[in-house]
Amino acid sequence: MSSISKLSASAFANSATKPRSTTRSSQQPMCCVDLRKRTAGFGNPISSSKLTVGTNYPIKASLVVRCSKNDGNGSTVKKTTLHDLYEKEGQSPWYDNLCRPVTDLIPLIESGVRGVTSNPAIFQKAISTSSAYNDQFRELVQSGKDIESAYWELVVKDIQDACKLFEAIYDETDGADGYVSVEVSPRLADDTENTIEAAKWLHKWVNRSNVYIKIPATAPCIPSIKEVIALGISVNVTLIFSLARYEAVIDAYLDGLEASGLDDLSRVTSVASFFVSRVDSLVDKMLEKIGTPEALDLRGKAANAQAGLAYQLYQKKFSGPRWEALVKKGAKKQRLLWASTSVKNPAYPDTLYVAPLIGPDTVSTMPDQALLAFLDHGSVARTIDSNVSEAEGIYSTLEKLGIDWGYVGSQLELEGVDSFKKSFDSLLDSLQEKANTLKLVSL
Repeated sequence: MSSISKLSASAFANSATKPRSTTRSSQQPMCCVDLRKRTAGFGNPISSSKLTVGTNYPIKASLVVRCSKNDGNGSTVKKTTLHDLYEKEGQSPWYDNLCRPVTDLIPLIESGVRGVTSNPAIFQKAISTSSAYNDQFRELVQSGKDIESAYWELVVKDIQDACKLFEAIYDETDGADGYVSVEVSPRLADDTENTIEAAKWLHKWVNRSNVYIKIPATAPCIPSIKEVIALGISVNVTLIFSLARYEAVIDAYLDGLEASGLDDLSRVTSVASFFVSRVDSLVDKMLEKIGTPEALDLRGKAANAQAGLAYQLYQKKFSGPRWEALVKKGAKKQRLLWASTSVKNPAYPDTLYVAPLIGPDTVSTMPDQALLAFLDHGSVARTIDSNVSEAEGIYSTLEKLGIDWGYVGSQLELEGVDSFKKSFDSLLDSLQEKANTLKLVSL
């Protein structure tokens, strides 16, 4: 899946919002990272990738990223924009994908990736399109496991293996980074108590310090988040689409820390996954229906404006006497995590939901498209609060135009939960078909 080559070739434009430059430079050392996927169906073998080094990699089929020239003693250091993102601006780049072989994450870690997020849609794609799960699934079926139990066996193995790869980052940062996220069943999005039980069960089964249990930020699950945090389980709160729901998520985290009864809160951490590009996908359609020049000019601006205001809310909530009292017990801030960072509209810059959201104590989880684009021509600078007044202006202007932010948040939440449920159910159906085939073959 991945190969890294050292090149002396093309230079690229630094701006994430400008077209890629074709200017040649023979002086700038570069790295080439090829993250092309190689998948196979259940009946076809899939080969593991290896880290390779070469000098004749075709540029058009590769990813070229800027590298630091040396480390001070004459040797080349492979530093990417992902390293700069963390070291210079305090933002952790994570990878929004997981599949077998999990060792394919190693080149990404070396390129600066510091964590992994997964969801039912990611596992649906991974398990249904790859033969890498066949042997384990066959053994599970033959041992009498039901389909959903087999699914969780496949998922937990990937999560455990990925946690192992990121363990060094987790240890180096004293538990601040290096997490791998796994989501409770999307069928529980409206079930407070069973979400709590599922989180406890999944946390105990994975049994890794650097696992995040993902819980959706639906209204019924806000109390679940508080209770799970109070139990000392670290949580990735997912599917946040509005400022009001985000504030409820922060309060659930703070309430959970206060209710935990723990003397040392340093090992209970959390991220709040604030979704970005999907906001523009919906709001843009609403603006096009309005159709005025003012409305059309705001297309592609709603998501980042709301995200910028979310960061202001983050700074406000994690300060003051209440927060300082928790800090004395070792509490760590619930970091904002930018999710849904891939561009859905091809007319927009391909780093639109990464480059403008760079700031300290945040995470940006990127699927392949966004990750490759940012590695290729992303620019590293603090941008998240560079123009707060503009973000406030866009947000309020959209309201004046008739955009109901409450509707946007609730609609996207419904769509997100429904999408994950469909992916989950689809995968179970495909696994059932596979199990039936295996049983027929065994007969």
